[in-house]
Amino acid sequence: MSVLGTLEELPQSYRDNLAKVDLVPLWPALRSFLPYGAPERKCKPMIWRYAQARPLLLEAGDLTPIEKAERRVLILANPSLDSSSGRATPTIYLGLQLIKPGETAPNHKHSPSAIRFVVEGEGGFTVVEGEKMPMERGDLILTPSGLWHEHGHSGSGPVVWLDALDLPLVYSVEASYCVEGAPQKPTNAPDRSQTQYRRAGLMPYSALLRQPDRYPLRRFPWREVREALNALTSHAGRDEHAHLAYINPETGTECLPILGFSALALRPGETYAPPRRSSSAVFHVIEGAGDAEIDGASMKFDVSDTIATPTHARIQLRNNTSKIAYFFLVDDAPMQRKLGFYEEF
Repeated sequence: MSVLGTLEELPQSYRDNLAKVDLVPLWPALRSFLPYGAPERKCKPMIWRYAQARPLLLEAGDLTPIEKAERRVLILANPSLDSSSGRATPTIYLGLQLIKPGETAPNHKHSPSAIRFVVEGEGGFTVVEGEKMPMERGDLILTPSGLWHEHGHSGSGPVVWLDALDLPLVYSVEASYCVEGAPQKPTNAPDRSQTQYRRAGLMPYSALLRQPDRYPLRRFPWREVREALNALTSHAGRDEHAHLAYINPETGTECLPILGFSALALRPGETYAPPRRSSSAVFHVIEGAGDAEIDGASMKFDVSDTIATPTHARIQLRNNTSKIAYFFLVDDAPMQRKLGFYEEF
């Protein structure tokens, strides 16, 4: 292993001349850019407890009307990454969003891609490019980059969902922006999760005759995902996990280009200990409770809690209940695979 020269070894006059023309020598900082063996990670494991966040989110509903908030969100900001940056992991933004009965979060579109994962409440809906989709607990709804979307609430009581965006990456390359739009006029037809893409392995015949749609399915109902997970758990072997990926039904690839989404079920007493992966990830607890150990940090989780895990993390999740525990996962593996540096260890 080579011993690199330091900045202090260079004459001050030489350093001053470099600074005058905005040049910096690489070799004193080479190992900070390219450390041996594993990346240097600022991101630390973090858990946000819904029981603590919920009352503060509801209070935000009393303090700030939707007209002044546009999107009433509390960001899940990992303190190891500087809370002002709004990151849960280096590439994943998370927020808890509240909408109250009768409110409308106005129509807009933006360059980052986003998803909504419904945490609680009934009567909420999202409209994406004219397609009105109900928001039921556990549903995953896509609002991809550049597509018009707005939210509303025609029921009673609060509706809360978890936002996940690729905002940190898009913002870091100075490409993040938003455009306002007039309210959409939804179609009267049910969304495509209830009609055209009702079952796996089936899609409209007309789709065979055209280029694949980038986002043909924008809502993944939890009741169907849960049913599919249960079917897997009843037949999975002792060392097999029920783990399903959310995909584009026309291409079989990830449903968004940068972030990936999946659902995991753990049987009573079962432990999930995947190989170390180069991607960062988030685990949201849909149902169940248990213990987690992330890079040696121990924590207990409960329903609707959210856990952030760094890149290259050692992860263990254990279901301590007498029923199946369910998790929603977000990771940046699609981006890493496209860039060619995704790994498992």
